[in-house]
Amino acid sequence: MKKQLSVGLAVMALAASLTACGGGSGTTTTTTAAAPASESPATTASASATSDSATVDLKTASSSKGEIVVDGKGMSVYYFTKDVKDSGKSNCLGDCLVKWPPVFAATDTPKVEGVTGTVGTIDTPDGKKQVTVNGMPVYLWEKDKAPGDITGQGVGNVWYLVAPDGTMIK
Repeated sequence: MKKQLSVGLAVMALAASLTACGGGSGTTTTTTAAAPASESPATTASASATSDSATVDLKTASSSKGEIVVDGKGMSVYYFTKDVKDSGKSNCLGDCLVKWPPVFAATDTPKVEGVTGTVGTIDTPDGKKQVTVNGMPVYLWEKDKAPGDITGQGVGNVWYLVAPDGTMIK
């Protein structure tokens, strides 16, 4: 019983530390061509990921809203309208990061397929590389459970899908 309690407390402490990440400073932008890359999505209570050199960081897919940007696993990618273009930081903090995990890349030069917007990264406080499109950080939505889900579109009138050219789909 004591071991289970200790494990539970450790998991809660880890979750709390993961939700504390927010913005960072410094923006790295690149225009990339299609090629295989590493992907490391956010680790949360609902999603755990590992690096996979056979995938890309961002690609495109068809949806009911037209062509959209998705991560290497096909999950829809969103902008947060409270982020500031080219600020080098995310304004999604605390619990926001649990619901809207950042899209991460293993390097400063994310690998893309079909994305024509300028793709780069910003550094998070914990040293990870959050992917940006046209200078805006991008995120996943915890309630999107399968590739093709776009249930985050329009949430709170501040979360919107990303088009391949980097425009916000409203």
